[in-house]
Amino acid sequence: MITVNGKARDHADGLDLPALLGEAGVGPDSRGIAVAINGTVVPRARWAERAIADGDAIEIVKVLQGG
Repeated sequence: MITVNGKARDHADGLDLPALLGEAGVGPDSRGIAVAINGTVVPRARWAERAIADGDAIEIVKVLQGG
């Protein structure tokens, strides 16, 4: 089981961060996205190498412009 933005979901073996982001509609060229796993920000340059482990808490934040 993992948590994505506060919602529990089953953990699939071999799930990596790019696949999870793709499920959330975030492509590799999407701008204004920040990702943290277990409270630690994952730099965009390291997204491709970050596996998701059972028990991870992932936060995907989309920055919105406005005033």
